[in-house]
Amino acid sequence: MPRMLRVQHILLLLVLVIYCQELFAQENSATTVVTPTTQTSSAGSTSPEQPHKFWDTENILLFTGVGGARMLDYASTRHLRNQGNDEWLLTNSVVDNRPLFVGIELAGTGASIGVSYLFHRTGHHSLERWVSIAHIGVGVFGSVRNYRLKPPLAVTQP
Repeated sequence: MPRMLRVQHILLLLVLVIYCQELFAQENSATTVVTPTTQTSSAGSTSPEQPHKFWDTENILLFTGVGGARMLDYASTRHLRNQGNDEWLLTNSVVDNRPLFVGIELAGTGASIGVSYLFHRTGHHSLERWVSIAHIGVGVFGSVRNYRLKPPLAVTQP
């Protein structure tokens, strides 16, 4: 891997870590309200999901997966453009502007974490997890598709 590409990946990871540190401040254990739950002995009833901290192990792993999927999307889209294929979701000029494209990928990761946080705050803990799962799935699927594309055929004129 070229040295410049390694440096870009390290900077991208550093920015993600710094961004996530700001979100740690959102979780304040002193203001967390614990509500007592009633236990039922009925075997057929389902208990509601227990509240959890936003930055628990599962969310950290999911957010890491989202960041990884976005980095994979960046790399696969650059590969696609280097082969001469056109980007269909964004314009080619946006994708070819590397700092702008990295910013878009970071914004996508931040938006995913932000939507998960909104679901967490409103008590939709299952949806909180599914946002990241869906983001990872779509990102990996798109990246695999980008890597599987063949270069466009050169049109020869007689």
